[in-house]
Amino acid sequence: MTADRSGLSTKPRKKIFRSLTWQFQVLLLCLVILAAVTLWFTNSFFTERYTQSIRNKSEVRLALYGGNVLSELQRNSIVPKLLAQDAELINALKSQDFSKSTQRLISFVEEIGSASLMLLDIDGRTVASTDRNNLGSLNKEKAYFVDALRSKETVFTVLSLETGGAAFFYSRRIEHQNQPIGVVLVEVDLRKFERAWAAFSDALMVSDSSGKIILATDPKWRGSTEEEALMRIPASTAIERVRQITADLTGPSSESYIQGEAVMRVSEKVPFRGWQITSFSSYSSVRAKVNNLLVLELLGFALLITALFYSANRRTTLRLRVFEDESLELRRLNERLQNEITERQKVEKNLEVAEQSLAQSSKLAALGEMAAAVSHELNQPLAAMKTYLAGAGLLLERNRPEEATSAFRRIDDLIERMGAITKQLKSYARKGDEHYKPIDVREALASSLSMMEPQLKHSKIQLEQTLSGSHVIVMGDRVRLEQVLINLLRNAVDAVKTVERPKIEIMLNKGQNMVLSVRDNGAGVKDLDLLFEPFHTTKQPGDGVGLGLAISSGIVKDLGGRLTARNAESGGAIFEVHLPLFDDTRTEHYRVKAAE
Repeated sequence: MTADRSGLSTKPRKKIFRSLTWQFQVLLLCLVILAAVTLWFTNSFFTERYTQSIRNKSEVRLALYGGNVLSELQRNSIVPKLLAQDAELINALKSQDFSKSTQRLISFVEEIGSASLMLLDIDGRTVASTDRNNLGSLNKEKAYFVDALRSKETVFTVLSLETGGAAFFYSRRIEHQNQPIGVVLVEVDLRKFERAWAAFSDALMVSDSSGKIILATDPKWRGSTEEEALMRIPASTAIERVRQITADLTGPSSESYIQGEAVMRVSEKVPFRGWQITSFSSYSSVRAKVNNLLVLELLGFALLITALFYSANRRTTLRLRVFEDESLELRRLNERLQNEITERQKVEKNLEVAEQSLAQSSKLAALGEMAAAVSHELNQPLAAMKTYLAGAGLLLERNRPEEATSAFRRIDDLIERMGAITKQLKSYARKGDEHYKPIDVREALASSLSMMEPQLKHSKIQLEQTLSGSHVIVMGDRVRLEQVLINLLRNAVDAVKTVERPKIEIMLNKGQNMVLSVRDNGAGVKDLDLLFEPFHTTKQPGDGVGLGLAISSGIVKDLGGRLTARNAESGGAIFEVHLPLFDDTRTEHYRVKAAE
């Protein structure tokens, strides 16, 4: 085996060359694929982005243009009413002396900015006008004159012209002693918008409620429908500006076609008599911007491929010199690797012990929280059961078995409720298996008060209820809602233990949302910020663990509402439950919430 001047045999060198050639070919193929994908993505993404940008600009521009047209119409609409009350014009019609009327109208038109103002007598003859060419013209058969005499309000009229365009008038009759004596006519200058729109590259049109074009950047469009205008307009007209689109550019789904070419059509409603303003925009700027990006990307990939060829040649030369030291370096690396493996095995054993300890601590914490929650929630029905059992014993001693049986039924109901509470607490801990349905808050409140009846009677609490007269339906779980209500009632009972005349007020209101308030006349709440924190309590040891309000807040939040608390100005605390009223459109939201 021969050796070259670098000390390496020719056979390993040939293997290196073959390996580098294969790797270089794969890398070059991947780079070409990456370039193709990048160019395709760039073309698609930026074409859509720039197209949407043009559409957004067109929509903003249409909103502005439509607002200008509406503003001009509204500004001129009040003029006939003011002129109809002008004393000089009324006196001129009464005396038939119109020598100063024209000058009077000219002084108005300079302030108003209308196209023209005209005064017509009762016979429809133009007796005064800012345009002297209209003096003496007869308008008796014109719609703006006939409609104005028939109505006491200002009348708007669109008059079709022989040239295919339209003129716009506001007219109103002038009265003297409740009798019409003439008509004042205001011509609205909307053609100025056509002249302003002509400076933009977009083609614009305004059509009335029947679809007839009344304003357009191209005069040949006026008087026809949009479909007719787009079919008959030759390529030499203004529409040629919006047909410059390349064959590979795909427009949005709402595009229109003019003589077989796609253009962007954007339409907005003008809030006036069903008018509509429409624009046709060109895609040419989109194609130019996208093409510039594609050229830059192609140049970048070309430079990258050139650098790849240079790097491959350079690395081939350098790699031929490194194999003499590879064996020694590999042995050193092997020793280091063995040491690292040993250290990692020790660390993994320690980590496994730590994970087991952490899992055991987590189980103990969850078990303690569940035991505390179950103890708190079952304390209420157990207290009620004790009261009912004592009452049942007295009833049996007095030979009143039927009433005792009723007490036993209530005890049975309480046992079922205890089972439901434990089930709900378990479900609450797992955050799953919740099924919501429409429930009546009034019925849930009645059931909760029935549960708390022994405590309320024993404490001699004055209970006042102000309930909505109709059903109050919400979407939720009745057992969990009753759990919230009982917690609030029990807290209120505890709050008024030291009050001379204990009183609890319950209010149920129905507006946009359901609001249920529980108010007591106790000492109030000192720290509202920590009130809903778990295990935070102001009660004596043994009376509570501070989970009731935390659980209640979580339940109300799961039902799509909120639980709030505040101190009343007259003393005591007010707790409010806010829940959205049942709506068929929200049913799917609650189903998804339950599924989560």
